[in-house]
Amino acid sequence: MTTTTAETTVTRGSVGTPHTRVEGPEKVTGTARYAGDIPYADLAYGWLVLSTVARGRIRSVEAEPVLRMPGVLGVLHHGNAPHLESDYVGLLGVRPDPASVVFQHDRVPHAGWPVALVVAETSEQAREAAETLVVHYEEEPHDVAFHAGHPAAYAYDAPHAPAEATKGDVEAELGASALVVDEEYSTPEEHHNPMEPHAATARWDGGRLEVVDSNQGSMWVANELARLFSLDPSSVRVRSEHVGGGFGCKGVRAHQVSAVMAATVLQRPVRVVLTRRQMFSLVGYRSPTTQRVRLGADADGRLRALEHLSLNPTSTVFEFVEPGASVARVMYDADAHHTVNRLVPLDVPTPTWMRAPGEAPGSFALESALDELAEKSGIDPIALRVRNEPRIGPLSGLPFSSRNLLACFQEGARRFGWADRDPRPGLRRDGRWLLGTGTAGAFFPSGAAPSTAAVTAQADGTFTVRITAADIGTGARTALCLVAADALQVAPDRVRVRIGDSDFGQAFIAGGSMGTRSWSWAVTAAARDLRERLALDGDIPPEGITARSDTAEAIGALAAKERHSFGAQFAEVAVDVTTGEVRVRRMLGIFAAGRIVNPLTARSQLVGGMTWGISMALHEEAIRDAASGGLVGADFAGYHIATHADVPTIEADWVDDTDPDDPVGIKGVGEIGIVGAAAAIANAVWHATGVRHRSLPIRPDRVLLAGTGASGA
Repeated sequence: MTTTTAETTVTRGSVGTPHTRVEGPEKVTGTARYAGDIPYADLAYGWLVLSTVARGRIRSVEAEPVLRMPGVLGVLHHGNAPHLESDYVGLLGVRPDPASVVFQHDRVPHAGWPVALVVAETSEQAREAAETLVVHYEEEPHDVAFHAGHPAAYAYDAPHAPAEATKGDVEAELGASALVVDEEYSTPEEHHNPMEPHAATARWDGGRLEVVDSNQGSMWVANELARLFSLDPSSVRVRSEHVGGGFGCKGVRAHQVSAVMAATVLQRPVRVVLTRRQMFSLVGYRSPTTQRVRLGADADGRLRALEHLSLNPTSTVFEFVEPGASVARVMYDADAHHTVNRLVPLDVPTPTWMRAPGEAPGSFALESALDELAEKSGIDPIALRVRNEPRIGPLSGLPFSSRNLLACFQEGARRFGWADRDPRPGLRRDGRWLLGTGTAGAFFPSGAAPSTAAVTAQADGTFTVRITAADIGTGARTALCLVAADALQVAPDRVRVRIGDSDFGQAFIAGGSMGTRSWSWAVTAAARDLRERLALDGDIPPEGITARSDTAEAIGALAAKERHSFGAQFAEVAVDVTTGEVRVRRMLGIFAAGRIVNPLTARSQLVGGMTWGISMALHEEAIRDAASGGLVGADFAGYHIATHADVPTIEADWVDDTDPDDPVGIKGVGEIGIVGAAAAIANAVWHATGVRHRSLPIRPDRVLLAGTGASGA
């Protein structure tokens, strides 16, 4: 809607309309510079050396021969590196991962542990010297074997996921149930692999540390570096304007810390860029899981008991839980609930957050088990979910801010043609292909974190937004432009958004599907305040007029509720009875994810998540070698991901679902797209073949070994 007055023309309603990315021209023309692209005078290059043993001690580092090589400036290791401070609590109430606190001792807790940094005049010289460096180890026996029932397993209360939650008597309700599902499900180790590798350049400028980095939160990295190096936070600046993907792995890592360390020792700028192979060891991953789900239900499918137990490995130096069991605490009602997340410490790198941590693997187990219950009860899978829809939080007892899961299933079933589906498996064929369809539910928490923002009215009639946000490919920069434009009641082309600079103040990271929601709240508050000031002040001076916001008080005052996005996933697959190949022919996802700020980029996020679900269901699997403790095929040749030929027609859409407690109505779309996608595909494979696959990925060899129960197959 456009309103014309004697003074100005104002366009309202930018939020909710499709807009191309405001930085799009820079990216397609190559003028957008990423962390490894920016030139510096007198730049040196660091190359990390990683351990070749899975457990032990460093006996010696033969640095002298390397120091005599052309261009080599230094070799940092535990024997000469500056001291780092690690006794503090950082983001989300946890201490820093020791893998980022580099070169502080001689212990090696896993293969690929950083043991040295070689710095040289050129990247090629640094790499050659690093590959020449000889490190002697005192090797010790290691354990990298993860399996259900591991004797070292224990329950772990993570700050973001309490280990155990219970309601009622699960055993009693199971005993009284007419129908019981009791199965184990497993998911493999998976890796983020963003297109842009991790890179950081550090330099000292006038007594101030400046770092250009590829990260998901410049303020987060700046705060952590200040603590590690015992610096005043105001003396550290971290910039990350353009980021080529993150998915949870681009936090505080060894490359930034070692770059700062080398820049401090050499007193010149130092850049450290990770190789793809190094990323498999240094930046985290989604840990494998084994999960047991027990469901007890009446003959009509109403759940009496729901138990979900999840186990994942972590490193011996840091506790990280993949909270798969937490999915069951939200999705379905039951008279009795029992959910537990457990850990097993192994001689492996530390896992980390990876798109929908907990929800992605947890939904595979729970939504597969629901499908098995539907099969046993003879009830349609969607009807079964309707029957067990909770009115309030199944365990918390709190009201939902909004819960439109059933609306997603209703709309998805209509568009997918679910009513025409014959529930019996193994009946549909297309030549040598068996055809099947499946569905699954999805949810992801919708949170908001305190953030600050500044909005400036310029004398030329434009506005500048400054906030330490991060656009990791999601389109956040564009979304914030639209949010600011609406709050200021101006056209988006009058708004400039500057992000990715820790000097702009405290703001939440791009993670947990909380970024755009948290930042938009702060931008809206600052913009509305600015608009009121402009109405009072009149003329704008040459330096502009700036309003600032801090949402800590407003977010802290929110009433306790269950706040989540929801979704329904649908998939059709074809299974080759001769080769065991599984092809996804079409997918549909319908989501209730709050108010959609920019349909163009939001749809891309949802489709991207669903595509990852295909990859998770059929391809992705990192294999750890028991003898060496390292990964087999730690590259794009050995680690298979879905490629263009694997991705069919994917539709993503949404139902109305504005969050009444958010000033813009946002929930978040970054992670909900992957949740439930693998389960929908696995359920479709069962419908095609009559055989249930409870371990991912569903590889051709697994299909052939399991066979099919299809008639005539």
